[in-house]
Order: sequence, then structure tokens, then C-alpha cells
Amino acid sequence: MPKLENYRHFDGRHWETGTVRNFYAYRGVTAPHTGAPYTEAMLLGISGGVVMGYFSFAYEGYDPQARMLTRNTFDPLDTLLERLGVVQNILHTSSPDTGVRNLCDTLESGLPAIVWADFFSLPYNALPDSTGMWAMFPIIVYGYDEATGTAWIADRARVPITVTTGALDAARARVKKVKFRVLTLEPPNPDKLAAAVQKGIWDCIKLFTEAPPKGSKNNFGLAAFRWWADLLTQPKQRLSWGEGFPRRREDVRRPDLGVHGHPTVRQGGGRQRRARPVRRLPGRGRRRARPARAPRGGAPVPRERAGVGRAGDRAPAG
Repeated sequence: MPKLENYRHFDGRHWETGTVRNFYAYRGVTAPHTGAPYTEAMLLGISGGVVMGYFSFAYEGYDPQARMLTRNTFDPLDTLLERLGVVQNILHTSSPDTGVRNLCDTLESGLPAIVWADFFSLPYNALPDSTGMWAMFPIIVYGYDEATGTAWIADRARVPITVTTGALDAARARVKKVKFRVLTLEPPNPDKLAAAVQKGIWDCIKLFTEAPPKGSKNNFGLAAFRWWADLLTQPKQRLSWGEGFPRRREDVRRPDLGVHGHPTVRQGGGRQRRARPVRRLPGRGRRRARPARAPRGGAPVPRERAGVGRAGDRAPAG
């Protein structure tokens, strides 16, 4: 029964920055300038920082909705780990049995395991199971008991979460390209911290003032504020709120908060389009590599449930 009995780290609030924060807090890794654990706020800044992003969607068969992003979504995990010079130890297999064995071996070595699991399959998110919806995000597993069928998880809540081993296995297997991946991290290179922070600040500034790496310039930064204001005040303009959203108060559902802390206006009770799966990482078994790209999901915006932190969507850029 591999379980890290002394695991007590549940302060991470986001799948990517929160998971990295919790992992390093357990390992006792500290920032060179403070002697204290790396804060999630600093990790967010290094990954690209805050942003204004505006998107609206009106796909056939789905409710129209508007979405605002408040954090950089351009490969933030990959960017964060690369800037800090973090080496990743990756175990990757398509075999369910090997996936469990890799997870247990990691725990028995004394390290928590970062795994990718489907948000919609994990029962504590309280979402209806759907074959057409998936979104793989990194979480920490710090215990896995095959005898009792219990797995212990750290995932955005400030308390431990337990699920059945079967539920965790199914969530890990949901997307073929990242199924059963296990990740552990070497400590950051302290000599890279100052440059990493500076690059994160510049990313944030540029995303507010310049065209984004991908997508329309109207979707991000100061231009997004202007674009959104035009859509609110010019009802005859294409994609305006007057054109795409209900005018009667009773037709607008209570805004939900999503993964980036943004309100979502939804008409009726439909679901969004499916998430984009994660990019495949080649090879099997253990390898040491530069940071791999973070999962780029497009999951629908669920509600906050049972003490779990803000959860939801990553909108496509454009």
C-alpha cells in the first residue's frame, strides 16, 4: 500500500501552477531569494502571468456563451518548467498494468506522482459522464492502495480527496496520447529564477499590448477590452451581445466561474464542444527530458463543487 503518510500540501489552486507548487512544497524545495517554498503566484507570473482574454461561442446545438480568461493559456506549464530549468522524469505507457506499477513505484520511492486525469471522469467534480467530453489536467496522487481500492489525490481543494482506484485508472486512461503518464520534477535551477521572472513579466505586458502568439488580436489584452465594449454597446455588430445572447433576465443563467476565474454567461443548460486532447509525447518507459508541452484542453465550464477550487475551460486562441 504505497502512500505518503506525511503528505500535507493542498494549497495549490490551479491544475498546473498549483500542482507544481504542491509537489515542490512536499519536497522541501525553496526559492533562493526567500528561503521559503515557491509561491503559486510566482509560478503563475513565470508561466506568463495574468491576461485579459475574451471569447464568445455560438455553435449549432450548443448554448451561446461568453468567456473571459484571466491567465496566460499559451503552454503555461511547458513555459514555467523550461524557464526554471526543470528536468522532468517521465514514465509513459499504454498498458494499464504498467501504468499502475509506474505510479506505485513512484510513490514507493518517496515522491508524489503527477498524473494526467480526465476532469469529467473524476467523481468529485460532480459532472455528468459523457463520451463526448474530456479534458486532461495534471493532479497529484500521493497514495494508491490496490487492496482497499482507494487513491489519495491533491487537486485544487484544501483538503485530501479520495477516489476509487478504478475511477482514477479510468480517468488516466481517457485520452490515448497522455494515458498513464507519471511525472516527477527535479528542483529548479536557482540561477535561472531572475531571468524567468523577467520573461514572465514581458510575456504579460506583450499579451496586453501586442498581438498574441496565436489567434485574433481582438481576443487578448487591451484590444479585448475594447472589442468586448463594442460588442456590448453595438447590438447590430456581428457577434454582439444583442445578437447572440438573450435579453430577458430570466433567460440568463447564473454565471459560473471557470478555471481562469472568469464568469461565463450561458443560455439554457447545454454543454460546449469537446476538449482538444493533449499532444502526444513519444516513447515509453522512463526518460529525462526538457519540459514537455502542457495539455491544451478546451473543456466546458463546470461549476465549483464540494470545496474544489475554480475549475473550467481553456478557450481556443482565436
